[in-house]
Amino acid sequence: MKKKIQRIMILFITVTLVISYLLMFLLAYARIRDIAQENLRNEAAYFSAIVNRFGDEALTAMDGTGTDLRITLISQDGDVLYDTDEDAKLENHADRPEFQKALKNGSGSSVRRSDTMGVDLFYCAVRLEDGTVLRIARPVRSALFTALQFLPLMGLLLAGMLLVGVRYSRRKADELVRPINELKVDEPLSSDTYEELRPLLVRIDEQNKAKDAVANMRKEFTANVSHELKTPLTSISGYAEIMKDGLVKAQDVPDFANRIYRESQRMITLVEDIIKLSRLDEGEMEEIEEDLDLFDLCREICDNLVPYAEKHCVRMELKGSICHVTAARRLVQEMIMNIVDNAIRYNKPNGSVTVWAGGTIGGARVVVTDTGIGIPEDQLDRIFERFYRVDKSHSRETGGTGLGLSIAKHSAELCHARIYVSSRLGEGTRMEIDFDESERPLHKDLT
Repeated sequence: MKKKIQRIMILFITVTLVISYLLMFLLAYARIRDIAQENLRNEAAYFSAIVNRFGDEALTAMDGTGTDLRITLISQDGDVLYDTDEDAKLENHADRPEFQKALKNGSGSSVRRSDTMGVDLFYCAVRLEDGTVLRIARPVRSALFTALQFLPLMGLLLAGMLLVGVRYSRRKADELVRPINELKVDEPLSSDTYEELRPLLVRIDEQNKAKDAVANMRKEFTANVSHELKTPLTSISGYAEIMKDGLVKAQDVPDFANRIYRESQRMITLVEDIIKLSRLDEGEMEEIEEDLDLFDLCREICDNLVPYAEKHCVRMELKGSICHVTAARRLVQEMIMNIVDNAIRYNKPNGSVTVWAGGTIGGARVVVTDTGIGIPEDQLDRIFERFYRVDKSHSRETGGTGLGLSIAKHSAELCHARIYVSSRLGEGTRMEIDFDESERPLHKDLT
């Protein structure tokens, strides 16, 4: 960036100086040319005064003076009476513009190419007292030559200004880049830099916070996974060690084996949920979307969970009507299954879970309502976090992994659905799965 700024500034300075140089040269040449013409008019007046006084012989006396002046005496008819170039064959000059002006106005001038000499000349003609016209001429290159004499000085000035410009551009580039080089990436908003960079710094700060949040979430997830796996492994290891040392009575072996089995199943379930959640995070769940009857799918889920509900003394009820949605069957099934499973797991004895599926004005919808322990209002925004449990002691008793709602949330996102939650502590919870794609917050109190 610094080199690019330097190149742009140097290029700008160079182009500016070169243009200024050319303009100065053109202005100098134009001024010298004006002065040369003015001098030529003065000389014409001087020579005409001499000829008027001394006659044509004065022209002959000036031959061989070595000047670059060309002097011509022309009759009223345009015939050349005298010319300093004695060898030139001169035709009639009646059509020359300076001659015509001199006859009419007393004097005239022009700048044109000489057919005789083959060069551009300044011409100035003056009508004499006897009616003849005295014309003098000087090459235009004389003015150009004078202007060119300034070129070395102007070139030296250009080189000096360019050198100063290069040094200035380097210093300014350093000053421009310094605030950016000194930018604190970890705390971008605390840096004293350009106001134009503030939107970028705000985005960097937001990304830093998002990265920190993800890093903290990963740390917490790793710690939770370690803890959740360690608990059943410790139990399995303890029971197996007691059995290995022969400290278990024969009649207690089946009970110990059953405990080992339960803990291993708990660990298998946890690992399966972790793998499932990881695949959802990575977008590896490639599912084919199909036409689903939500009511029929909910009936299948309820039928599978009835034994589990009866075990927890919870009554299940299915309501609604046939409604269709285009989605991946397995993702929708896991989403509803986890929410209904949660409603049973965190219910009260002799409580109930009602599943409603049907169509609404906004689209297909599934609503799961329970009479369970409820969720505190200040924790509604956290229930979809991994391993987060409202009642940790209750979770240990029921064997929950704390990943069910997190899996449901990720499945909903992949199905273009949204989950809305309302709950009252001690009274129950209502979860609504809305397959409408309207923009609403993820969690909303619907009471």
